[in-house]
Amino acid sequence: MNQTFTLKEKTKQILVLLIPILITQLGMFSMVFFNTIMSGKYSSANLAGVAIGSSIWSPVFMGISGILLAVSPIAAQRIGEKKSNEVSSIVNHGLYLALLINFVVLILGVFLLKPILDAMGLPANVQETAFDYLVGLSFGIFPLFVFNVLRSFIYALGRTRVVMVIMLMSLPVNFFLNYVLIFGELGFPELGGAGAGYATSITYWVIMVMTVYIVKIKEPFSSYPIFANFNEFSWDKCVEILKIGVPMGLSTFFETSMFAVVTILLSKFSITTIAAYQSALNIVSFLYMIPISISTALTVLVGYEVGAGRYKDAKQYSWLGVILAIIIALVTGLIVVQFRYQVASFYSNEADVIILTANFLIFALFFQLSDAIQATAQAALRGYKDVNLAFIITLVAYWLICLPVGYLLANFTSLGARGYWIGLTVGLLAAGIALSLRLIHIQKRKFASIKV
Repeated sequence: MNQTFTLKEKTKQILVLLIPILITQLGMFSMVFFNTIMSGKYSSANLAGVAIGSSIWSPVFMGISGILLAVSPIAAQRIGEKKSNEVSSIVNHGLYLALLINFVVLILGVFLLKPILDAMGLPANVQETAFDYLVGLSFGIFPLFVFNVLRSFIYALGRTRVVMVIMLMSLPVNFFLNYVLIFGELGFPELGGAGAGYATSITYWVIMVMTVYIVKIKEPFSSYPIFANFNEFSWDKCVEILKIGVPMGLSTFFETSMFAVVTILLSKFSITTIAAYQSALNIVSFLYMIPISISTALTVLVGYEVGAGRYKDAKQYSWLGVILAIIIALVTGLIVVQFRYQVASFYSNEADVIILTANFLIFALFFQLSDAIQATAQAALRGYKDVNLAFIITLVAYWLICLPVGYLLANFTSLGARGYWIGLTVGLLAAGIALSLRLIHIQKRKFASIKV
């Protein structure tokens, strides 16, 4: 990354980081897509099992990723401070935490996975597939966590294109492994939906190996002694990562789990309503990759400028990112609303489902705008390493505003399921406003001085 002097240069810098991050996010989304679609081609029971397994794993993965991705703003600040000698230590301690968290997740999985699936009352064949899929996936947890730490390091250096190339190279591997392990082709065992879990795990190992190779061999990464001095363990360094990462991870976990709870609450409505909600949510989740990609770039850029003491530049990046996310959310939202019936028809051939999905997508426009504000404001705060109050704000917004408002509107007014969309929008807007006010406070009170 380089110092920028004009808004034009800053916009270009954001886009240079953003586009590869977005493509990487799409690549990771594609893996879930391959798992789901190809399992569905095998059988509907396997499709349901993989979907259930993914819904259990997703909040856990997102929450833990938030912890490990804290390496990114910390390393970016060290780079901005010209303390490059401390960067490798931060990354190495991130790897220590990846190993520790991997161990904890596996132990919890051994004791909790089967009781969780039993409590869901699933058909036997669906439960078996979900269990086997998650067992297969468990073999890839460690390389996935290592990859998240290393990509945080790569992002901190502003080389987001490297991660994009790794992800694009891994997609054919994932597609091939899904095909041969799900259907038992080319002499491989026929594992059904469980094969998707093993295919993803193997792919994660391939991704990790490629990433480790690049970090060790290629400049500028090889100039940092990553993987060296592993015996120099410092609990203080781990605590520094956890202080930033735990609030980040919990914020992500509570947001992800909130949507899971809404899905459960919607189960009282008709199958048409549930199908329409899931279709609309899938579309919104896909579009959400844009603000989340902007957020990742924003955290790195703000952290870098704060570390360099250039607080004016950090402030400009913060609000430039928020404005960019709002503009993109507005444009993409209006396009989706304009073509909502055509978009909805991709998900169903039933007229009732298409009409209701299209109706939900109108509410989704305002939902996207609110989400764009809160995601980027929170990302900027992470660049300042201000995460504790942000975590409380999002917790209140998600669980004390989104869910109660949505529940009341859905069950005690004529809005029905549409009430949940309004509740989600109101809660996310409240989070966006509160986080923006916190960002203004941080910039005025704690980072007001200017260094050129």
